[in-house]
Amino acid sequence: MTILGDLEVTSFVPWIQRYAAKLGLSETISYASADRIEIELDGPEELIDMMEIGCTLGPINVWVEIIERRPVAAENR
Repeated sequence: MTILGDLEVTSFVPWIQRYAAKLGLSETISYASADRIEIELDGPEELIDMMEIGCTLGPINVWVEIIERRPVAAENR
């Protein structure tokens, strides 16, 4: 999952980690900057959908413009 927008990384990255843990998703953040965060998520697709919706709604100091999702091949894990 790639999140694009005006991202306050110091607060958004820990928020993403906490929310993924609450949903029971395994997450790895491979890149984080003020305008892009790249995350690899592992878990049921429905919970990944919830993660995507959650990222668009919070936290208040973050403005998410686009979330791009693409599957990662099993052999790349």
